[in-house]
Amino acid sequence: MAPRARSPRVPSSSRARILAAASAEFAARGFDGAGVDRIARQAVVNKAMIYYHFASKAALYREVLRDMFCAAGERVRAIASREIPRAAKVREFVAALAAEAERRPHFPPIMLRELAEQGRHLDPETLRLMHVMPATLRSILRAPTGGREAGVPDPFLTYCSLLGPVMFFFASAPVRTRITRLGLAQVDGPPLADFVAYMQRTAMRLMAEGSGAARPLRRARSSRRRHAQRPRP
Repeated sequence: MAPRARSPRVPSSSRARILAAASAEFAARGFDGAGVDRIARQAVVNKAMIYYHFASKAALYREVLRDMFCAAGERVRAIASREIPRAAKVREFVAALAAEAERRPHFPPIMLRELAEQGRHLDPETLRLMHVMPATLRSILRAPTGGREAGVPDPFLTYCSLLGPVMFFFASAPVRTRITRLGLAQVDGPPLADFVAYMQRTAMRLMAEGSGAARPLRRARSSRRRHAQRPRP
């Protein structure tokens, strides 16, 4: 009986190299401008190896995004499950956002470009993973507490107020560095720890103002819903 042919061994590191190269390529050129040939050269593999791991460029792009959303989602859900005060959870949430963006410097420019393009490359599963972050912050802010803590701010506006500056801080770093080198202004930014501390203080101010700010927002939304539900003549 003839021996069975063995499947070719695929280096386990090739997938990681492809993802790293694809992340840089998508960050620099976006989905439409990214080239599989350039990704292959940067990853030191041939195109066939890319399609061995990923069915298409779109599948590779989705994997790059899902890597970030899965890692960040797991991290913030672990924070939400801890038996610590709500304010401490929010501070850790901010730190987790910054830490994950620092680990993946490609992600802020990719995400900002995707938002500018109305998210047209985001499939339902990627959107579901993306939603874990704001949903977790909402659960942290709306969870009952045993002590007397600050009021509850609007979860969606709080998430926008925290995520936007974090994305901009990392995505704008190359531009700020160029401005500083030209001597136009010293805008290369503070150390990351100082930025995180500033955003944590911002989060605490949002929470302190939350009880007063959230009620008018909820009333306005309720009024809009009632108006939309009225029968039209």
